[in-house]
Amino acid sequence: MENRFEQQLSQLELTLTEKQKEQFNQYYELLVEWNKVMNLTGITDYDEVNEKHFVDSVAIVKAIDLNEINKVIDIGTGAGFPGIPLKIMFPHLNIVLLDSLKKRISFLDEVIKVLGLEGIKTLHGRAEDYAQKAEYREMFDLCVSRAVANLSTLSEYCLPYIREDGYFIPYKSGTIEEELKASEKAVKILGGKIEKTVKFHLPDTEIGRSFVRIKKIAKTNKKYPRKAGLPSKEPIQ
Repeated sequence: MENRFEQQLSQLELTLTEKQKEQFNQYYELLVEWNKVMNLTGITDYDEVNEKHFVDSVAIVKAIDLNEINKVIDIGTGAGFPGIPLKIMFPHLNIVLLDSLKKRISFLDEVIKVLGLEGIKTLHGRAEDYAQKAEYREMFDLCVSRAVANLSTLSEYCLPYIREDGYFIPYKSGTIEEELKASEKAVKILGGKIEKTVKFHLPDTEIGRSFVRIKKIAKTNKKYPRKAGLPSKEPIQ
């Protein structure tokens, strides 16, 4: 019989293999275990983690066909959301998880090892710094982020990583209109174009979600992202 997690995934037209079920369970167990000694998540209940972290992470299928994507970078991945659930669900993806906190990177490395994931690696550092390195700049088909930052700031962190014709899709709450309007100029300056916003509720919940689908239509000027701290202190207006 399907559990609640599988029912919610089926509403996104996703089904799990036995191996994927096991990997999500292992991920959950590691998350709860490590959370005892470091702050990874405020959510530890099994059904809630499945819903608010795992289902939420893979719900991006509503905004883009991941079967046509190869290289993905997850900026400010934290405890691995959305990057690790996306890797479990879509094993073909090549994923880079970037986070500025070393302890979180240690956790993610352990998850990758225990789950036996391949074609995924972690980067410890700031988005502003790696975006200036040739091996990461404008090298990804898709950049995702569940980081809490306004869209202007997040666009400056993320758009430099995406190749032309690639996509940046941030995970946002249901009410996004004001933030969208305030970010239009920044997105344009950084070489992006807001194509559409996909709004919905997570399956069987009242949790509102918005995916902003931003297409990279021109190269990002070399001066972006600006040096550490500036994108959040002084967003492009």
